[in-house]
Amino acid sequence: MQYNFTDPDSRIMKAGDGFEQAYNVQVAVEAGYQLIVGQLVTPAVNDKQQLKPVLAAVREQSGQKPAEVVSDSGYCSDANLKHLDQKKIEGFVATDRESYRDRSQPGPRGPLPKGATRVDRMRRKLQTKMGAAIYATRKTVVEPVFGQIKQVRGFRQFLLRGLKKVQGEWAMICLTHNILKLYRICYR
Repeated sequence: MQYNFTDPDSRIMKAGDGFEQAYNVQVAVEAGYQLIVGQLVTPAVNDKQQLKPVLAAVREQSGQKPAEVVSDSGYCSDANLKHLDQKKIEGFVATDRESYRDRSQPGPRGPLPKGATRVDRMRRKLQTKMGAAIYATRKTVVEPVFGQIKQVRGFRQFLLRGLKKVQGEWAMICLTHNILKLYRICYR
């Protein structure tokens, strides 16, 4: 493992065409107004272990437990789907890189095979018309928030160093996003 003397908390992560020293930011967004209801920063390279912390951040930062979670395949694991079941949160978690909104074939009919895993059950759920339609909303809820932060506001890199400071900087970026959204909602 390489060590970065400037920011030892950060990690080398895939970005665009190459790799860069970075952090992994997480946001939970409510669908109605694209407000960020939970956010955090982690040095973890992938999202597999981030579902529980994001749900905890939503509870802590918004005071609410989400009724529904729609997320990409980076969050799909048996442990994460089990956690959603235990917390009684309706999950729509992509199981593969497949695009459920663009599928041309109807989902398979009939009961699931014996011994079907949670991931198998989620895959089947997303192959239904309802599951595919709900998963398709992800592109209009979460992705625009990242686009607005990166493209419209020009946020491309953290200016501070160290996980604690970067977490504070990301919290400010998310707060600014929410203030701008609320301003537009109230003064249209």
